[in-house]
Amino acid sequence: VYDINFENVQAGLRTDFLFRLAGEKKGFVVGTGDLSELALGWCTYGVGDHMSHYNVNCGAPKTLIQHLIRWAAAKEFDARTGKILTSVLNREISPELVPVEAGQAQKTEDKVGPYELQDFNLYYVTRYGLKPSKVAFLSWQAWKDKYDLKTIRHWLEVFLFRFFTISQFKRSAVPNGPKLISGGALSPRGDWRAPSDGNARLWLEELKANVPD
Repeated sequence: VYDINFENVQAGLRTDFLFRLAGEKKGFVVGTGDLSELALGWCTYGVGDHMSHYNVNCGAPKTLIQHLIRWAAAKEFDARTGKILTSVLNREISPELVPVEAGQAQKTEDKVGPYELQDFNLYYVTRYGLKPSKVAFLSWQAWKDKYDLKTIRHWLEVFLFRFFTISQFKRSAVPNGPKLISGGALSPRGDWRAPSDGNARLWLEELKANVPD
């Protein structure tokens, strides 16, 4: 059964092997998570990709990382390397924790929403502290050619629930890493301090009251 427990065991074993190899080679484990995953709690706590010796990408949202890879592929490397980097970008974003069935890869954005929307939500919540209805309005203005208001509202609900209700305990125990953008960082030692037992009730009520279904 490929349930959440199976996925967590897979993620834990990957990280366990990395730490054991780092000890053998007298090296350290570089984290793979990014700012978007920290915001959404999209990582396996403690034993999985949540943990490393140093997380180099923790201050960069997913969409910025994609942009940087595109830039590096075009400007920094030879054609062969650029082609490889572009092929990575073109792959479905996936934790790859369950077997691929009938050519259908596990899709992260089916669970947490489009990263372009969630990074937008994250920026306006953490950088400006805007109320959810204002974030929804700005998001609709920016993305209405691609997403309708119902879709924008749905994924903002998902963002608020994951960010405020179920993810802070993971952010309260993260490895060191750099702050990279003006939107802020989510390290408890830096820009973002919040209780791990908080919830999103007030944010969700404000969204429901002011943005139609």
